[in-house]
Amino acid sequence: MSDYFCRDLPPIDRETLHRLLRDGESGGWNIQGLGPLEVRGECRVGRLLMAHGAGSGQDSTFLQRLRDALAGVGVQTLAIEFAYLQQMRREGRRRPPPRVDRLVDELVHWCDSVSHHDLPPPWLGGKSMGGRVASLLAARDGAPGLVLCGYPFHPPGKPERLRLAHWPLLGCPTLVVQGSRDPFGTRDEVAGYELPATTRLHWLEDGDHDWKPRRASGRTQTALIDEGAAAIAAFMTAHA
Repeated sequence: MSDYFCRDLPPIDRETLHRLLRDGESGGWNIQGLGPLEVRGECRVGRLLMAHGAGSGQDSTFLQRLRDALAGVGVQTLAIEFAYLQQMRREGRRRPPPRVDRLVDELVHWCDSVSHHDLPPPWLGGKSMGGRVASLLAARDGAPGLVLCGYPFHPPGKPERLRLAHWPLLGCPTLVVQGSRDPFGTRDEVAGYELPATTRLHWLEDGDHDWKPRRASGRTQTALIDEGAAAIAAFMTAHA
């Protein structure tokens, strides 16, 4: 696992973080008691607190490219890493994530750390597992909005094990950006789900879980990431 995301980050406390965010600063810091945070882009459209997937951190190629694309369309991303992944980096070995309710509680602390009355409230979102955690928090405590990139509707090959029990409690605007052949929920599978009226699905044609299309499709992952970023910015703008 690469240490790109958290290398040599200056340690700061939450008061200092609030000042930097109010001043419109971008960059990376190690937040006291929480861990690494990267702020990328200007907040022209809105702020998006982004959590990562189960096996890869914020330094994954997909999330790096997505954050760049979002910055280009005016969405400021606040990328965080959960404690178990930070431990993986320290130990140099892989480990499974803890129970999802622990990650929800951890995300609460991150929300508190980046929220301030002088700043627009952050939307919640993430890739795969990170999006699931964000949706669980939004169902429990509410949120301005949700952006779910490659939502894990079910484990691959197990379409009967749906992860939708909390979705009827979602009352905020929710955007799911999903590859049409994502093994965690294809377009044909999701078409049969009953989702809240506040949910919008944006399908990326021929994309997989990381929005990679097959070569025969004539499309590229970069093009699908740009399309996804544009859809996110438009949705956030429409619900500002």
